[in-house]
Amino acid sequence: MAEATEKLARPRLQIALDTTDMPSALRPLNAAIDQIDVIECGTILIIAEGLRAVREIRALYPDKTILADVRIAEAGALIARNCFEAGANWVSVVAGASLTTVEQVVKVADEFGGEVQIELGEDYDADKARKWKELGAKHVIVHRSRDAEAAGTLKWGEDDVERIRELHAMGFTVTVTGGVNVRDIPFFEGAPVGVIISGRGIVKADDPLAAATELKNTIRTVWPE
Repeated sequence: MAEATEKLARPRLQIALDTTDMPSALRPLNAAIDQIDVIECGTILIIAEGLRAVREIRALYPDKTILADVRIAEAGALIARNCFEAGANWVSVVAGASLTTVEQVVKVADEFGGEVQIELGEDYDADKARKWKELGAKHVIVHRSRDAEAAGTLKWGEDDVERIRELHAMGFTVTVTGGVNVRDIPFFEGAPVGVIISGRGIVKADDPLAAATELKNTIRTVWPE
């Protein structure tokens, strides 16, 4: 398969902090930080703690990429500005947001040198994705839903890989998420994955650094440089 031999960039490792308070987010983050490329202030954490979460983590780690996973659906300019002013590099927008909202968020992101990622739902519209790219969105997330994963009813498949390839070909950085563990990662060998997210796999681990290191080493093995 031609693309499998293409020289692909190695995916970055993103930690998803979806705890309900700052101490339970900071403990695993501080432990695992040497292996982390992107810090996600998750939706649950921001609901619980507000954008204080972004500000405090930015103060601790001024050189790390921080995502404010606020899943913007409307009021795009206002929410995005608040996130970027708090110190976020990236903000997330739901796939169901209007193109006007995406355009507003991108405009604010450009002011701050930030980037916009769109979180795909279970339905995928390639034509709409092309419009997001035209508007200036840079990232998309392909994921298994948290609820479906917990129910054991959703697994990674070849359709996901084809979606990743198509989105990459459009020019997006493609993130994969949804309970990704070291056993899942080899499934994506040869696919142009840009970011791999681990939340509970690191945050709930007895040794977050060891868990993050195992994920990072697996990434290095699957995408050698």
